[in-house]
Amino acid sequence: MRTLNDYFLTSAIPDVSAGSSTFVAVPDGGRRIIKIITHNKATTTGTAAISFEIGGVAVTGGAISHTASGSANRILTSVPTAANRVEEDGAIECITNGGSSNASKMEITFVIRR
Repeated sequence: MRTLNDYFLTSAIPDVSAGSSTFVAVPDGGRRIIKIITHNKATTTGTAAISFEIGGVAVTGGAISHTASGSANRILTSVPTAANRVEEDGAIECITNGGSSNASKMEITFVIRR
């Protein structure tokens, strides 16, 4: 059950198979308690490592792998264990190393608890 203190931010990595960073603006401070990730298309080979940073510091326990096997229409959840505090007017960086093949978009929803 969600409390009134939770809010949601969404973002997308346009292509997990191309090394890049995507930034998500944070309008209000809080603790990132969960992220929900969906993949819209399977990658054919390789594994893209997806990591997250806040203020240039890696979020502990927040990384995921976008694997070729079974990646289409897959939903993952991840709960960071530390370094997950976001500040008002800050940003969350979503990073892919581009380790998979063919273009595949990843949608990300962050749940922030104030």
